[in-house]
Amino acid sequence: MQQSILRIVSFFLFTALFSFAWPVLSASDSESNSLKQAKLLVLDGSVNPGTAHYLVSNIQSAPEEGYDLIIIQMNTPGGLDLAMRDIIREILASKIPVATYVFPPGSRAASAGTYILYASHISSMAPATNLGAATPVSIGGMPNPGSEDKEGDKEKQGAKKSPPATDSNQNAMHKKIINDAEAYLRGLAAYHGRNIDWVKNAVREGESLTSKEALEIGVIDLIAESPQQLLRDIHNRSVRLPSGKVTLDTADMSIVEVEPTWQMKLLSIISDPNIAYILLLVGIYGLIFEGYNPGTMVPGVIGAICLLLAFYALQILPINYVAAGLLVLGIALLVVEAFAPSFGILGVGGIIAFLFGSFMLFNEPETGVAIAIPILVGVTIISVILLSFVLTLAIQAKQQPVVSGREELLQEVGVVQHDFSGEGWIHICGERWKAHCDTPLHAGQQVKVVAVTDLELTVVPISGESSSGDTFS
Repeated sequence: MQQSILRIVSFFLFTALFSFAWPVLSASDSESNSLKQAKLLVLDGSVNPGTAHYLVSNIQSAPEEGYDLIIIQMNTPGGLDLAMRDIIREILASKIPVATYVFPPGSRAASAGTYILYASHISSMAPATNLGAATPVSIGGMPNPGSEDKEGDKEKQGAKKSPPATDSNQNAMHKKIINDAEAYLRGLAAYHGRNIDWVKNAVREGESLTSKEALEIGVIDLIAESPQQLLRDIHNRSVRLPSGKVTLDTADMSIVEVEPTWQMKLLSIISDPNIAYILLLVGIYGLIFEGYNPGTMVPGVIGAICLLLAFYALQILPINYVAAGLLVLGIALLVVEAFAPSFGILGVGGIIAFLFGSFMLFNEPETGVAIAIPILVGVTIISVILLSFVLTLAIQAKQQPVVSGREELLQEVGVVQHDFSGEGWIHICGERWKAHCDTPLHAGQQVKVVAVTDLELTVVPISGESSSGDTFS
């Protein structure tokens, strides 16, 4: 009976407690569900496979993580076409809006950055920023866009000389690339209802605009002083998503910056042309040093790791293969000079080939795919110093007297062990040698070596000299 009463009392107490706590729990749950967050991704530097992986993976995971908006804070000189298109495809397919924001003041969205800005659902810039220069360039070299006009002028003036076939092919390829880039940017502009007329100037003329000019002609949606102002200004704006048009609700939305993982950072670091170039050099010099000192292990292991990382970076970066060939030739000549000194001929040729290859390997500074001049100069100076050091050692070694081999025995003085006439044995340089002499010799007599034939020495006596203490039995 008492147990039944306890059960009834416990039930009523639990019911009362649950009734009291439920409104609090419901309010807390609804508050957490109503918490709106924007995912901030920072693109600061060239558009490369590392930054593309960082942006694409975070855009894909943002809806599942509960974010309502993605903000790409951008400052880029441009970058690689394939990486740019990967980012744009993911932006257009995103389930939540993507707002690209050129920030802080002084930043730019050049080349590939302009395409990403056009592709975003919200395109915004901070004051004192710029965009444009969207002309595609080729790492291997591209004809001057004005060359076609010049050729047309020559034809109008009655020029009879026809351009070579190779120039015609280059011009045709140039037209294809330009037309493809213009059509791509026009499509992005039409998709989001932005200025289409300026696309031609950006792609064909490489024109750039300030943030104020871009807003006036409808290239961007707004200018914001800070990310917080951006959220306030885009509140209640309508954007186009794959699922249809949606209205942004950014009131009281918080911003959460997402740092790239260490894998993304590593990929982005080695995708930098300067880092890839340094890794390549460290790898090659490490293997060369291991070749000089077999068994050292440390230079060989470090060199192999750096070389593999450099090969990976060169695989994902657009390189000039002629320049890569010059680099390999230059290094090969330096190695040959080290092992078989030619007193500078091969070494100088190797440095020249290495220098030209370095300058041509990556040569597009406007896209961020280029090696810094100070690094090139520093590497060249170091290579010259190393070559000079090797040549100095080689010359000094050549001037040193011979200290081993047959040449060492010539003109050396030995002591006769036993009396002999014709052939016998002498003690020389701490060793016992068979000797030949046309003059009879006596034990303890000093002799000088004048010739070496196989393992037999030809000696002559040193007149008037003997060594009383050097007798052998």
